[in-house]
Amino acid sequence: MSSPVHAAKRTPGAGLKDFETQIDMGRMRQYRLSRVRQEMERRDIGACLLYDMANIRYATGTRSMAVFTGHYPTRYVFVAAKGPVILFDAENGALRDWLPETIDEMRSPKNWYYETNGDKVSDAAKPWAGEIDALMRQHCGGNRRLGIDRLGAMGFLPLHALDIEICDGQAVAEAARAIKSPDEIACMSVAVSVCEAGVAAMREALRPGMAEQELWAIMADINHRHGGEWMETRLLTSGGRTNPWYQECGEKLIRAGDLVAFDTDMIGPFGYCCDMSRTFFCGPGKPSDEQRRLYSLARAQIEHNTAMLKPGVSFRELSEKTYMVPDEFLAQRYSVIMHGIGLVDEYPDVVHPLDWNEFTADGVIEENMTLCVESYVGAVGGPEGVKLEDQVLVTASGAERLSTFPFEDDLTI
Repeated sequence: MSSPVHAAKRTPGAGLKDFETQIDMGRMRQYRLSRVRQEMERRDIGACLLYDMANIRYATGTRSMAVFTGHYPTRYVFVAAKGPVILFDAENGALRDWLPETIDEMRSPKNWYYETNGDKVSDAAKPWAGEIDALMRQHCGGNRRLGIDRLGAMGFLPLHALDIEICDGQAVAEAARAIKSPDEIACMSVAVSVCEAGVAAMREALRPGMAEQELWAIMADINHRHGGEWMETRLLTSGGRTNPWYQECGEKLIRAGDLVAFDTDMIGPFGYCCDMSRTFFCGPGKPSDEQRRLYSLARAQIEHNTAMLKPGVSFRELSEKTYMVPDEFLAQRYSVIMHGIGLVDEYPDVVHPLDWNEFTADGVIEENMTLCVESYVGAVGGPEGVKLEDQVLVTASGAERLSTFPFEDDLTI
């Protein structure tokens, strides 16, 4: 029997065809909503009120102006554990003529934020809270536990005044999102394909004299041209700007002999993220011995940590057995050795053993988790650094790479 990755690679996409296996979007929507409700039941939560754009997308299969609603609280969904799903959105917006089977009702939102209400925000939030209270009384029986993922401070007060118990809705959504269905893996595979087309185009276009942001724009352009949605970051740097990591691309001109490191952080088709990193060498010329040493360490860390992944292994064990780079690179180690990936970066994070503390989440790797395995190697004050990252699927027999863009053999010792 073929693996989910092999099946996904044979899936042509979502265009109508009468002779090929395709992604079943309706089945995927139903799976994701059922996962949310399973987590609600497990945590004894009567309803969830979701504002986070990724959580709304996951629970309902709908999107509308995702980046805008990421900072304007104008779109939200009420999910009853044993009742309806009610989407609050502009009724003359994107879903005017079509609602998926995951949504039972659509209503106009009751908005309350400073741009519109000024110093009357607290008063404006009261009718909104009253509507949420009425929905809970109608559909949740005596359960007054409401899971909320993200909410402005002035929203909590009127809910508390109505004796609603606020619970962590983000925990519900993140736990649900961690295990992917075959349709989700197929969607992610399409996003990875688009991403790798962008990476290949950047590799081909790379030349001395082009600006960092000019190179990054190639990836963004290909993503949008192929149905992708947005770029989470602008993490592409060259030469000395590769150290330390987390600088975004700018007007610096790439020079011959530079390392060029990037993290795609791309929200692609169907809303799924492709989060992979590569480091290129900008010719002409050959990489230095130090550049090859940095790259080889990062590649060894990626490959070692990926090989450890299998169902049942604990986060703590992964942390304790991670590939340890030389001490000179520990101060600027990457923030995690791996993290979950889906519609965006998600649970779980597995941290470096030096960063493990009493608040660190522990758990076990499960089959059909999708993860990004990370490495950054650069010494404090060093001339350059190397960033690598692979996106993988956990199968019954171990990790299978979703991102297959090749590493640079010329940079490997």
